[in-house]
Amino acid sequence: MTISIEGEEEPVHKTIFMSDVVVTRKRNLFRNRKWNIVDVITLIWVLFVHFLRLFAPFTFTWGAFWAAFLFHVLCGMFCITLSYHRNLAHRSLKLPKWLEYTFAYFGVQAAQRDPIFWVSIHRTHHQNVDSDKDPHSPTYGFWFSHIGWLFDSGYIVEKGVRITFTYHVTFLVNSACHIWGNQVWNTGDLSKNNLYVF
Repeated sequence: MTISIEGEEEPVHKTIFMSDVVVTRKRNLFRNRKWNIVDVITLIWVLFVHFLRLFAPFTFTWGAFWAAFLFHVLCGMFCITLSYHRNLAHRSLKLPKWLEYTFAYFGVQAAQRDPIFWVSIHRTHHQNVDSDKDPHSPTYGFWFSHIGWLFDSGYIVEKGVRITFTYHVTFLVNSACHIWGNQVWNTGDLSKNNLYVF
């Protein structure tokens, strides 16, 4: 399949490996582009999440494995595929409202943003399939459609910043509230009331 776009400087005509999809446009994901703060934070988040996976073999437990597997099934398969995609984006099935809301809630835990954003990106994709308005068209190449498009939209920045902020606010209870503050009652431990951590 070949798609020509007017106004493109250098048409690219190469086939994606083991596919009949032809790359007709080129996108500079990393070189010769201006990086804004959203792009930088997105890159850091993506690298950080993938870097964490390197520690999995050293901290492996079967309990953690099964928890990760169950959350993948719940958040990925049911909440993203069934809820975000089939139910909310395409309206191809109807769920009871309590189940729709539950799946949407757990879908957010998959770190693919909120349902409204996800559905709007997906509907934009279907309305503009393989055109220059398609947010993740394979005509820009495999890596762009796989993950590179995230760097053009700031897709996961909000999630990464929120999660990181929430982590550190929560962690302050463990650190700051045992180091700084007032201990009104003699509890026999180091816990303290800290005005700035709540």
